[in-house]
Amino acid sequence: MGLKIILKPNERMIIGGAVVTNGSGKSEFLIENTVPVLREKDILSERDADTPCKRIYLVIQLMYIEENKLVEHHNTYWNLVRDVAAAAPSTLPLIDQISEEILGGKYYQALKLAKHLIEYEQEVVNHVRKPAGNL
Repeated sequence: MGLKIILKPNERMIIGGAVVTNGSGKSEFLIENTVPVLREKDILSERDADTPCKRIYLVIQLMYIEENKLVEHHNTYWNLVRDVAAAAPSTLPLIDQISEEILGGKYYQALKLAKHLIEYEQEVVNHVRKPAGNL
């Protein structure tokens, strides 16, 4: 049995690199072969990739849906993670896990871990922005 996806009205998803937008009613899809699928909640636009860790997520997303540009996306990924790890060494355990999944070709699993990296980045930023009296 394939992957069953139910889309809400006007919800978007990416199937194998194609952006699909649902109409005004609920729709049900059955994906019967192995192909990259991302629901709207998991899609990050280039415009919204406004932090270093979000840019890492974006490039992993591109690895997942654009297999024909893997070398380019891998190069971008390694440059980004090198910069993030240098700026915030505490991200290294998560980056190592993400990199392991990428090296194994498991881009969807890497995306899930990259969401945790974005959350961690936000925690670090929030901590740094706290006034000195609130520490």
